[in-house]
Amino acid sequence: MLDAAGIARLIPHSGRMCLLARLERWDAHTIVCSASSHRDADNPLRTASGLLAPCAIEYAAQAMALHGALIGQQADDAADAARPGFLASARGVQFHRLRLDDLAGALTIEAQRQAGDAQQILYHFRVQHAGQPVAEGRAAVVLNTPLAA
Repeated sequence: MLDAAGIARLIPHSGRMCLLARLERWDAHTIVCSASSHRDADNPLRTASGLLAPCAIEYAAQAMALHGALIGQQADDAADAARPGFLASARGVQFHRLRLDDLAGALTIEAQRQAGDAQQILYHFRVQHAGQPVAEGRAAVVLNTPLAA
């Protein structure tokens, strides 16, 4: 489907901050991506303690941004096209481990659109490693809302 370079062209994250490696599959309601950047010593989210589990939320947020961009590419008119957005909240998040950087294989990131309109979208997300849960929760994305200067 898409590799890291193709993903970087569609989301506002660039360089090392583009954390996703590959788009595995997507449809109007779901996106599944994979990532290996959690093992990178120069991961921009890494601290002296390593890459901590809350960073899984950023992996999920990038999958959501990619989902919006892909839907926008298929839009028939400007009203349905992708609009700028930002992560407004993450709720009910459960972390199943302390760190991500000690996981040897790829992460699988899945986001499912649960509801939405022209102003906001609610996703359920799940980050897994080797079929085991790493993090999961809900995220609200606010669209087309300028941030105060």
